[in-house]
Amino acid sequence: MTLDRWVAFVILCTALAYGYAAFFTMDGLLPPFIQRNPIWPSTFPKVLAVLTILTSLVILLGLEKGEDTDKEPDIDYRRLGDYNLTQALSLLVLMVAYALFLRPAGFLFSTFSFLALGAIVLGERKLHILLPVVAVASFVVWYLVDEVLGIFLRPWPFFI
Repeated sequence: MTLDRWVAFVILCTALAYGYAAFFTMDGLLPPFIQRNPIWPSTFPKVLAVLTILTSLVILLGLEKGEDTDKEPDIDYRRLGDYNLTQALSLLVLMVAYALFLRPAGFLFSTFSFLALGAIVLGERKLHILLPVVAVASFVVWYLVDEVLGIFLRPWPFFI
């Protein structure tokens, strides 16, 4: 089995566990006034779980590949050193750091740092364009979530 199918299998197992939690455990403690709503807090996780399961099954069963099966696989696990593993691992480290610093450093600083450093890791070198775009994107997302949707996100670090 090729690497893409192994990855699809791992994603399928994770999506099945996530789907179980979304369908059977998330709605048990909802107050009665929310239970009459057409959209519950678990609606998006349910849709996400179903779509992820379907997508991973398509990859696992090989339905995304056409009749052309004679060619070598797209990802050769024996040549992982030829791929940009440092970029991928750096992005994973940045994601974990973003999750850890989101509360203490505030949404705006954490999001700005994550987006800017992620773009730099991926090879963006035009900082005079990157930094204003990242600043505007961070502020717009914060404004939409905090002001429009009414979900409080601490914009500044905890000491301000």
